[in-house]
Amino acid sequence: MEVNWIVIGWIIDMILNGIVWVIIAAFGLVLIDVTDKWTRKAIQWMDVADKWIRKFVEDSLEWIIEKNLNIFSAFLFVILFGVLSQLGILPKLIS
Repeated sequence: MEVNWIVIGWIIDMILNGIVWVIIAAFGLVLIDVTDKWTRKAIQWMDVADKWIRKFVEDSLEWIIEKNLNIFSAFLFVILFGVLSQLGILPKLIS
């Protein structure tokens, strides 16, 4: 009886490829789990920073209104709108 080496090689190749893909999938799942935890922490920090920035801006604008600093508030809004237009956010808000 003659051994068909092509079929045996094909079977060995399929088994080795299966093992390699199982290892790749295992590392991929671990990596996805770790990055998911990092993403959750980053979103929590972004929430904290967002709340802090909103409170700071709100308190600053209330202070400007309370002190009746119209020129300072106009200068502040020119800077704010300049930054928003450079980032391309302002045209998106208008249209």
